Amino acid sequence: MLAYAGAACAGMVALMAVLRGWRSIAVWWFALGMALLAAESVLLGLATDTVLRGEAARWQYCRLVVMSLLPSVWMLFSLSYARGSYGEFFRQWRYVLIGALVLPVALVCPLVCPRQMLFTAPGAIDRDRWVWVFQLQPAGFVLYTVFLVSAVAVMMNLERTVRAAIGTMRWRIKFMILGLVVLFAVRAYTCSQVLLWRNLDPSLVTVDCGALVLGCLLILRSLFRDDSKVAVFPSKAILENSLTALAAGVYLLSVGILARLAASIKSAQAKTFFLLFILVAVTVVALSDRARMHVRRFFSRYFQRPIYDYRTVWIALTEGIVSRVKQADLCQATVTLISDIFQVLSITIWLVDEKRENLVFAVSTSFSAAAGAEMEPKQEEAKAIFQALQTHRDPIDLETIKGDWAVALRRLAPPQFRGSGGRLCVPLMGGGQLLGVITLADRVGGTFFSTEDFDLLRCVGDQVAAGLLNAQLSQKLLQAKEMEAFQIMSAFFVHDLKNTASTLNLMLQNLPVHFDNPDFREDALRGMTKTCEHINHLISRLTLLRHDLQIKPAAWDLSEVVSGLLTNWEVMAGVTLVKNLRPCPATLLDRDQFAKVVTNLVLNASEAINRSGEIRVETSQSHGWSVLQVADNGCGMTPEFVSRALFRPFQTTKKKGLGIGMFQSKMIVEAHGGRIEVESDVGKGTTFRVLLPIEKRST
Repeated sequence: MLAYAGAACAGMVALMAVLRGWRSIAVWWFALGMALLAAESVLLGLATDTVLRGEAARWQYCRLVVMSLLPSVWMLFSLSYARGSYGEFFRQWRYVLIGALVLPVALVCPLVCPRQMLFTAPGAIDRDRWVWVFQLQPAGFVLYTVFLVSAVAVMMNLERTVRAAIGTMRWRIKFMILGLVVLFAVRAYTCSQVLLWRNLDPSLVTVDCGALVLGCLLILRSLFRDDSKVAVFPSKAILENSLTALAAGVYLLSVGILARLAASIKSAQAKTFFLLFILVAVTVVALSDRARMHVRRFFSRYFQRPIYDYRTVWIALTEGIVSRVKQADLCQATVTLISDIFQVLSITIWLVDEKRENLVFAVSTSFSAAAGAEMEPKQEEAKAIFQALQTHRDPIDLETIKGDWAVALRRLAPPQFRGSGGRLCVPLMGGGQLLGVITLADRVGGTFFSTEDFDLLRCVGDQVAAGLLNAQLSQKLLQAKEMEAFQIMSAFFVHDLKNTASTLNLMLQNLPVHFDNPDFREDALRGMTKTCEHINHLISRLTLLRHDLQIKPAAWDLSEVVSGLLTNWEVMAGVTLVKNLRPCPATLLDRDQFAKVVTNLVLNASEAINRSGEIRVETSQSHGWSVLQVADNGCGMTPEFVSRALFRPFQTTKKKGLGIGMFQSKMIVEAHGGRIEVESDVGKGTTFRVLLPIEKRST
């Protein structure tokens, strides 16, 4: 009667699923699977109730035929139920699905495998009624193995679905998942018993049919919830992390092996001794501290409710560490956070020194820096600690570890109270090497650290180590930036002095030729006076090395500024300076700073010509820009140098150049809101265009 009740429940569930009013591929696979279970349950009842051996064998064979279709149908359902990406999973599991359909059907096909290869039917007679126990044959063994594997695979897929669902999605599908898990977990158990004892025991009918009834009741509860719009997207990660696979493996391994070993022992005394041996072995494992620790860690990770809100902890830890670029600030923030998270009163951080010879005191919540300096270990102790911690990357309970290095670490973590709950050491490993250690003692209430505490401390230690490594790299980068800035600013002044010296040098070259000219002597004296004033101005600005480039713009006519700067410019013999300065609208610029740009461009042009050629200086306006153009017909530059190195500091093609002039000019022009354009051909010359925005006047 229980078999028929299970069939009725399964048929009703299948009918309700079809008549609900919404259709999906998962619904059709579910309805087909429940219909097959109903048919199998009816055939199971008929095979059990008949008193005729031939009829029992015929019904049992029909049951196995129906059963051969169950693996593929339920695999398809488990891959499509409540999944928004079931097509992708179908493609991923296509070979498994084909095997789950072809292999069982082939085993029950009379043309491929005769019925005698599935089971034989010797009669086993009960005192009250006929009970037919069918002996399983090789083909039947393979069929039940396929069904067992498919049952485990179905539960694994359902587990992935429910773990990917959140919120109301999980609420809608949980009873469906629970009902199917009950059904297939019991089926997996009965299949394992059939495989273990190699017979189709009718006493298992009660178990299978009872599970079918219970599973249908749970599924009916789910059908009254609207789960038609549920679509989750499980991860494509491999299934080896499934708890279903783990539980099934442990069960099959333990029950199967132990049962087969016990059955193979004929002597009653030997069997008793074997069972006693198994009992003693289990007791020894249960009393093992190491085994209990691993069991507690496993259940703490997967089954117990965590004592920490990891999201809150990780956000607080990240926010407290990521902004600390100095080791001292980072260590201070770390001890504060660890004290709040783990409720520990005494926390000390010891860092490895630059020479990697010793541990130096960084910060502590229980004693001062002077006391920490006195407690620093000797170099021999530090060396032993370094060697030991390279192989102990997890947090270490200092109370249980022996060795000289552990004694030294215990001295670095003196408890302040009795019953402190133990002392721990957390190694800080970063970049493949030890960066320091954190010692913990005096936990509030004397509570000992749990497995969950150890796991979280390992994560905290890794994060702090990454922060320390980042702080070290940031410090080195800051020093390199400071040196680079010093070199650049120094080069600015050296370059200005070099330009000043070049101007004086040109004047001295022309002095023997024009010395008798009073106007030239007057211009020379005026030029030397301006040069001295410029040098004094540079010296007075040495105090501004650490300040950014600042300009003081005013409205100027670009042509007037350039004309004034070139008034006293003396070119070398053989070089022609052509000026074409058109009037320009008012342009905001800092005359003193822009003078450096003009000087750099004209001086570079004269050096590129090398005493023979022409320099053209022109000003104009174009589309809202004031344009200064300096062109020469000198040696020119390669496209690679222009694109990659021209405006970078310390990059130059001149033998005695510093490579800073164009970099400085670009910075000045960009500070004015303008830009520099370059055209250059090797052997033909170079043209620079400086574009400055024209001042917009309000109307």
